[in-house]
Amino acid sequence: MIKGEGRRVRIIDSHTGGEPTRVVVTGGPDLGSGSLSDRLERFRHEHDDFRSAVVNEPRGSDVMVGALLCEPTDPKCAAGVIFFNNVGYLGMCGHGTIGIVATLAHIGRIGLGMHHIETPVGTVQAQLHENGEVTVNNVASYRSVANLALNVPGHGTVHGDVAWGGNWFFLVHEHHAELTLGNVEGLTAFTWAIRQALGDSGITGDDGKEIDHVELFGPSQVPGVDSKNFVLCPGKAYDRSPCGTGTSAKLACLYADGKIREGQIWRQESIVGSVFEGSVTVRNGKVYPSIKGSAFVNAEADLVLDPRDPLCMGIRA
Repeated sequence: MIKGEGRRVRIIDSHTGGEPTRVVVTGGPDLGSGSLSDRLERFRHEHDDFRSAVVNEPRGSDVMVGALLCEPTDPKCAAGVIFFNNVGYLGMCGHGTIGIVATLAHIGRIGLGMHHIETPVGTVQAQLHENGEVTVNNVASYRSVANLALNVPGHGTVHGDVAWGGNWFFLVHEHHAELTLGNVEGLTAFTWAIRQALGDSGITGDDGKEIDHVELFGPSQVPGVDSKNFVLCPGKAYDRSPCGTGTSAKLACLYADGKIREGQIWRQESIVGSVFEGSVTVRNGKVYPSIKGSAFVNAEADLVLDPRDPLCMGIRA
């Protein structure tokens, strides 16, 4: 390739509890002005090839979550962000917000303390602590349907809650699956069958929104940790972190059931062993989860989008 040819996109990679975040710092599409939700729709309908180029193979992978930095509409916000993955877009991303804060600190755009981050589903607060941990105060979370009975072909009836934590989740109550890395293929097959059964049964979140995350829970073997989970993400990849929005949805359900009180710490372990700390605050009858975890910057690079490359904009299923 001739040096300098092709569009360059500056990215910074990090991981939060094992789950990667690829932040697009410069070189992204011009989405114009307006709300982040409006700009997300422009992204979706006019620049989806850019999404694919950043996170799909050959540059990315199914597990990669992208984050496009945007100018916020609210001047008090440190940044606006639109999250995306291998198959589409995310309203909110907990691990990704932790990664955003670590990235902004890495490039000197923010320091210690509380910051506001604007997302398509609302503004969240994120506090950067002296030890490098980040606490994200998420959007209001809630359970929409309790103890839903779902017929899953090949697995019988599965019961769970439909809940919102910034994305829509089906949280499975009881199962017999072993939550270990050695059983990832089986866990993926089981949760994918649940995801398909939700779609086939016409079961959705509020306003007909697709339930695109499925979450299993089991006991943790780590002292002081309350639960272990497995989360299937929209593109059929599993979350390596404990999942910020999934933990938020879980916390909302726990609070609704009287199993945690306001301010009580709930520790959630991921399938790879990383841990988030969660708690809830209640304001005006709404439940606002907080999630604390750590992210580590592990790469800085320029992506080169060479128009001569037939796979320049990524490999799509």
